[in-house]
This record gives sequence, structure tokens and C-alpha cells, in this order.
Amino acid sequence: MDTRRYRVLVRQLLEAEGVPPGTETAVTFVGRDEMAELNEAHMGHAGPTDVLAFPLDLVPGPRTPAEASIRLAGDIVVCPAVAAVNAEAGKGSRPGHDGSVTAEIDLLVVHGVLHLLGMDHAEPAGAAAMRARETEHLRSLWSRS
Repeated sequence: MDTRRYRVLVRQLLEAEGVPPGTETAVTFVGRDEMAELNEAHMGHAGPTDVLAFPLDLVPGPRTPAEASIRLAGDIVVCPAVAAVNAEAGKGSRPGHDGSVTAEIDLLVVHGVLHLLGMDHAEPAGAAAMRARETEHLRSLWSRS
């Protein structure tokens, strides 16, 4: 797993989305069992999923000045084993998606970052907007690769 690739990608995504420099985001890669536990505990769904996002600073509530000085976008959890299963099906789902596990994980990280920033795909309009942003970011990423 090229963790450096994803650290750089997250930083570039946050910058492109206008998030202040220094905002922290964690990307964690887990196995199927751990992802299944997280999916059950946080989403109420059985079995593993490909990506989960846990926004932090978007949660409303009072913060001390010290807390306010630390910018935390949130945590993204990716399951490469599920991504590997989904990769071939993802081929062509976005311009440039070649069906590789790397392309699928790129998509999942972009998807996770957009969730941290408040985007959602529960409703058709939100899904269309989120997909358009994903495609824009992936096109930019893959044109540089």
C-alpha cells in the first residue's frame, strides 16, 4: 500500500476544496473483519464495506480556543480487500478508472474526503454533485499520474 500516495492525495484534495492548510485527516487501511465491525457499529450494516468517513470538525458544539486552533477534518477508513473485489467493476465508472485496485482506492479516498467536507449521496441531487466532484478530482489526479 502506497500510503505516501494517499497522504499527498488528501492534502491536494483539501487544498483544492479550500480547506485551510494544516487541517488534519487520517486515512486508515483495515482488513475485512475490522471494517465489518466498524460498519456494524457505526452504520448498522452487516459485513464489510469499502470506505467509511467520520467527520470531526463538522460536528456542531462549543469548542475552547485551543480546540478551535486545531483543524480536524476527520477520519477515513478504507478496506483494500473490498476495494480489490470492486475494482474490476469500477473500470470505466469514471473517466480514467482502469479497473486497478489503485484506481479504486483513489476513488474511495476522494469519496471519503468529500464526505468529511459535508457532501452526501443519500438524495439524487447530492449524489450527482458528489459524483461530479469525484470525477473532477480523479481526472486531475490521473492526468498527473
